Amino acid sequence: MTAAINPLDRRYSLLATQPYPLVFVTLSGSHLYGFPSADSDFDLRGMHTTPPNIVLGLDDFRETVEAKTEADGYEDELVTHDARKYFHLLAKNNGYVLEQIFSPIILHDGGYLAELRAIAKTCITRRHELHYKGFGYGEWLKFVNAPTKPVKRVLYVFRVFMTGIHLMRTGDVEANIVKLNEDFRFPYIDDLIAQKRSGLEKDGLIGGHGLDFYTREYHKLEDLLKAEAERSALPLDPTGRPALNDLLLRLRTEAAS
Repeated sequence: MTAAINPLDRRYSLLATQPYPLVFVTLSGSHLYGFPSADSDFDLRGMHTTPPNIVLGLDDFRETVEAKTEADGYEDELVTHDARKYFHLLAKNNGYVLEQIFSPIILHDGGYLAELRAIAKTCITRRHELHYKGFGYGEWLKFVNAPTKPVKRVLYVFRVFMTGIHLMRTGDVEANIVKLNEDFRFPYIDDLIAQKRSGLEKDGLIGGHGLDFYTREYHKLEDLLKAEAERSALPLDPTGRPALNDLLLRLRTEAAS
């Protein structure tokens, strides 16, 4: 009988598969969002630097590198983008990469994460509302179209909107729904989290509220996100592009040595 894999080993074993220098890797998914359950996979996300001899060469190169490992029923995944692609996403109001940069669960820091976080703060704008509105809508469609209405999916929906609203209000990135709900105080969130943590990823909603209730809550959060963006003190455009360019050049130079 195969011994159970240590969760710490599961996470770090993927890092060795990355062929290029890693700038940082953090944990995303259910573990970051505050509702991991017994069968939650590890979703590792981050940034790497492709060496200049590859970037400047004749052949195309992969800007995104993905690796997966399957063991004991888990399917863990590492996805990293080249620094140039990552910085373009950051400068284009992509909340997903913001959440990766500010994730408190750090698996690797190549020495630039603190600087990157400072620059990322200057890339947070009111336009992030569009990202979270679109992201939330996509997750909502997945929930509505799923025959079993999985609890994981509805938590993803509300987590996205709550993160976006919090960002518009404070300028701070918070992806953990437990911490977010300390301010929002939605009683159904605690019930959903308890069900998710005690069950499995694909468990359907049990007891409590039905689709009609969650549809109303979805529209309330959508309207609240729009209202908070309209009165937000955040700038309309990012100012961090020059600093990102400077950091990219330093990362390329370091990768060449």
